[in-house]
This record gives sequence, structure tokens and C-alpha cells, in this order.
Amino acid sequence: MALKCEQCDKSFDSKESFEQHNQAKHQKNKDVAETSKKGLGIKKKHVVLTITLVTVLAFSFWVYSFSTGPGKYDDFAKCLTEKDTKFYGAFWCPNCEQQKAVFGKSVKFVPYIECSPPDQRGQLEVCRDAEIESYPTWEFSDGSRLTGFRSLETLSSKSGCSLGGE
Repeated sequence: MALKCEQCDKSFDSKESFEQHNQAKHQKNKDVAETSKKGLGIKKKHVVLTITLVTVLAFSFWVYSFSTGPGKYDDFAKCLTEKDTKFYGAFWCPNCEQQKAVFGKSVKFVPYIECSPPDQRGQLEVCRDAEIESYPTWEFSDGSRLTGFRSLETLSSKSGCSLGGE
């Protein structure tokens, strides 16, 4: 019973010598091939990780650049504060969120007063003392009030603060 190695075309008289030959000559090649495949898998993982890292860093930079720097209405929002205008609202109020959104990045300068406790039950003392009954409520230095969502033009007209290049 002659056994023939398909890889190198050698013949063997016994199964034992055939297995020894395979182990000695061809097992090394198999290990090298498996190592190469593993190496490719590792390289693919590195490429995926690198792409993911670059994407996360680019997104973080975009978010950072959007959140920093001057906003379009910074001077207007600062003027509202200087003119003793107050914006009373609640974090759960959709009209308040809409009102804040029109200020864009400049919202950080808006004279906002939160009226709702975290559990949304009742009203904070500052708003009870000011007798705030609905949100949003804008109060101006002359004591007059506007309730509900208001355009920046209306707030400008009522407060005397310029919108700038608008």
C-alpha cells in the first residue's frame, strides 16, 4: 500500500512515514498560511478601528466648533439681559424649546429663568413670586409681559435691543 503526498508528489511505504513527512514538511507551510490569514484579520481590524477613530474625532471636532465661537444673536441676547428682560420657561415646555432654538448658539446669553422643578410638579418659588402663569413668559423692564412663543423681531421691538445686521 503506497501512499502519495499530493503536495510534493512523494511516495511512502507506510502510513507512519507519510504522517511524519506531512508533519515535518507541510505542517510548517500550513502554520505560515494560518498566520498570514490571522495577520490579514488583524490588519482589517486595525483599518476598521482607525476609520472609526477618525470618524469619532471628526464628529467631535464638528460638535466642538459648533458649540464654541460667537453666535449670530450674542449681542442681542446680552442686550436683553442688560435691559432687565426675563424669559420664564419650563424644560418640558415645547414652546420654550422652540423659543430657545431661535437664538441658536446665542441661547447661552438669554436671560432664561427655569420655573419647573425636576419632577415637573408645581413651580419654583422664583416663578411663583413673579406670578408666572404660562410658558414662555417674557417680562420687560417696564413690567409688561408677553406670553407664548415670540419672534426675535417682536422681542427686539419690545425690549429696544437691536438684532444687529437684520
